[in-house]
Amino acid sequence: MSYDLILAGGGLANGLIAWRLQQQRPDLKVLCIEEQPGLGGNHTWSFHDGDLSEAQHRWLEPLVVKRWASYQVQFPYLSRSLNSGYASITGEHFAEVLMPALGSMLRLNSTISEISPTHVLLASGERLEARAVIDGRGARQSDHLVLGQQAFVGQLLRLDAPHGLTAPIIMDARVPQGDGYRFVYVLPFSADTLLIEDTHYVDQHRATTEQLREHIAAYAQQHGWQVAECLREEQGVLPITLAGDFDAFWDEAAGQPLSGLRAGLFHCTTGYSLPHAVRLADWLVNYQLRDAATLARDLREHARGEWRNQGFYRLLNRMLFLAGRPQDRWQVMQRFYGLSAGLIERFYAGNNPWYDRARILVGKPPVPVDQAMRAALRHHPRHFEMRS
Repeated sequence: MSYDLILAGGGLANGLIAWRLQQQRPDLKVLCIEEQPGLGGNHTWSFHDGDLSEAQHRWLEPLVVKRWASYQVQFPYLSRSLNSGYASITGEHFAEVLMPALGSMLRLNSTISEISPTHVLLASGERLEARAVIDGRGARQSDHLVLGQQAFVGQLLRLDAPHGLTAPIIMDARVPQGDGYRFVYVLPFSADTLLIEDTHYVDQHRATTEQLREHIAAYAQQHGWQVAECLREEQGVLPITLAGDFDAFWDEAAGQPLSGLRAGLFHCTTGYSLPHAVRLADWLVNYQLRDAATLARDLREHARGEWRNQGFYRLLNRMLFLAGRPQDRWQVMQRFYGLSAGLIERFYAGNNPWYDRARILVGKPPVPVDQAMRAALRHHPRHFEMRS
């Protein structure tokens, strides 16, 4: 069976691509293949108002489960509320909207055993052909990227009584630190329901899932929240890019079109991937599909633009991970959140002009200056070959 486009994997990026093409490009015969029983997985994706254009907000709106007018950050010596809109999409609602909409464009419970730019072979033995296949099956390992890790466990909790929060706490670093920067992330979805995530920016994730669960329980107890039940749990390890060789990374794909985390399309400091997925879906809606080789080349150039735009953020990551003691990384983040609200909003959107960048870097840094300078210069994987 032949298609114009096959999307391998039904996560955020490919799900949005399929949905937008179904709405805007009915001329294309598209198939999305997912090995799980549903789309989206067990995830929560969030974004700031400034991350998207007005048009993107409009078409994404059916997927949004909750919006807030502001959010909070809390550090040992800084607590602040920022009047910037924030919103979340859950994997459950993502599936509820997209699966009926995609209909026959979707195949679930289908494991891919072989993939190429123009075909997929299913574990059942069925072979599906297409003008192009986009592989969006999550992040891939590569020797051409130097990564830190953002490891987390999150629990959606129903409480015995209202929690009293009216806005998310996207970083609460008033918690014991460890072998990296640790903070708690809290989303109040209803008066008595909270998503609490225990998050760690570390060189290598070592804590067990049970330890992170204990941290969540301790945080709830500290705030006087009595847990009635855990409605669901999610966990993950997101890549935080310190350095990389873009061309070598894409050469590994050997001409395979890529999307989402597999293409390196995420904010390399925050790990947020939704804005990148939205931009890619919009890009493909307006793309004239010809053949797999051309699509692979053009997707690579789209990703190259995103990579170049994030060079400054990779530099900040190196300063965060390589300068100073790991348990003191919270000081870097506390200083950052003392800057102007506009700068912070542009940071999340990945759109800081030169004067923002200068403001972030000027002044006495909360890390040793000599270590910060050495970290800044290590922009290529070869600079890490002797790293212990």
